[in-house]
Amino acid sequence: MMNPIDESVRMETRRQLLRRGAQGIGAAALASLLHGAEDSARLPHFAPKAKRVIWLHMVGAPPQLDLFDWKPKMKEWFDKDLPESVRNGQRLTTMTSGQTRFPIAPTVFKFAQHGTSGAWVSELLPWTAKMADDISIIRTMHTEAINHEPAITFIQTGSMVPGKPCTGAWMAYGLGTMNKDLPTFVVLNANHSHPKANVQAISAKLWSAGFLSAQYAGVSLRSGGDPVLYINNPAGVDAKTRRTMLDGLGELNQMTFDKLGDSETQARIQQYEMAFRMQSSVPELTDLSKEPESTYKLYGEEARKPGTFSYNALMARRLAERGVRFVQLYMRGWDVHGDLPEILPSQCKDVDQALYGLVQDLKQRGMLDDTIVIWGGEFGRTIYSQGKLTPANYGRDHHPRCFSLWAAGGGFKPGVVWGETDEFSYNIVRDPVHVRDFQATVLHNLGIDHKRFTYKYQGLDQRLTGVEEAHVVKGLLRG
Repeated sequence: MMNPIDESVRMETRRQLLRRGAQGIGAAALASLLHGAEDSARLPHFAPKAKRVIWLHMVGAPPQLDLFDWKPKMKEWFDKDLPESVRNGQRLTTMTSGQTRFPIAPTVFKFAQHGTSGAWVSELLPWTAKMADDISIIRTMHTEAINHEPAITFIQTGSMVPGKPCTGAWMAYGLGTMNKDLPTFVVLNANHSHPKANVQAISAKLWSAGFLSAQYAGVSLRSGGDPVLYINNPAGVDAKTRRTMLDGLGELNQMTFDKLGDSETQARIQQYEMAFRMQSSVPELTDLSKEPESTYKLYGEEARKPGTFSYNALMARRLAERGVRFVQLYMRGWDVHGDLPEILPSQCKDVDQALYGLVQDLKQRGMLDDTIVIWGGEFGRTIYSQGKLTPANYGRDHHPRCFSLWAAGGGFKPGVVWGETDEFSYNIVRDPVHVRDFQATVLHNLGIDHKRFTYKYQGLDQRLTGVEEAHVVKGLLRG
């Protein structure tokens, strides 16, 4: 891969360089700026453990109390009010701020210990429980946002304010492509099966390149119809004609670039060329007819059905196998404000076997060691019930102070249960992991020093982890 700074300098014409010099940037200053940027972008900074990422984001926030953070003493607290000393004036959402009570809702699901670590895992995730020794379960994730939109944006881009590059775009920019015939960063969206599941809106701004060049944005693959919109030739246009059209369009865009020096013009040229190559690579990618029966025994029969989480998990493996650097898979329906005991089992059944299948598939292919797999949401859920509480039914509101997430492969230490929350799963009592810390740890496993990985924009050295303190969680790293 060519260094992006070197590539930018190589494409710059003499006229553009002189124009920039005439605008007040002296040669020495220009050399200094380029050197600093080049040092930031010369990646990896050190030997990486991983070279690709599959991030499985459960939009809506899975409830840690019902899945990974078992609190058996809460059975004694059923329908008692959450002590103010625990809540301690925490900001609430408008959905529960008007409640006169905050009654404790212990989970109705059973837990058991699994793996050498003795990880407590809910009965709703039997397949995940089987791979407890393959994953790092982090029970002390925490964030700053209390509503979905800013929280999802924060964990994906490092900022609650929209417009910043997402993690996948940063990876595409910094590490480049491993397959010139497929995008460096691909986005998948999975369906959920329960009709009553509450869904949150997501949009392409989550996989945008922000202030980076548009060529680093995620490409969304659809499960129905054409995998990529407008990728196929129009009726009556054959491949030869398409090639001639692209050559002519490329010449026109190159003339524009030579005149104006706009990097987005180069991005447009590259996107047209990528689309042309994808006409051959995408049909092969999405043709599952050659997958053996053992694949469907591993991922489950739902993997045969386009749009399901299982199908998309299998597609994530195929993308990673073909050199896609970053795969982002979204699944909605986890926003369990009510009817949690009815909806959550369905959500878990939609994903559980496929999660196991994906990790084991990567493992048996020798890919897990250099592939990071991440599963989790944007924040946690409250111990108290939103709305009416009964012994068989309850809902949970948003909770940013602690939530659970797991990661596997690519430098993460397997069989780890990290951190501890209080008996209410409300506050963290040991080993907190802020969203920025997790981002820094993922970057570290990719061979990137998060403090040095910057992009100058609006006069600032922008970075994924922002300007506040972030630390690599060394206890999560494989030795």
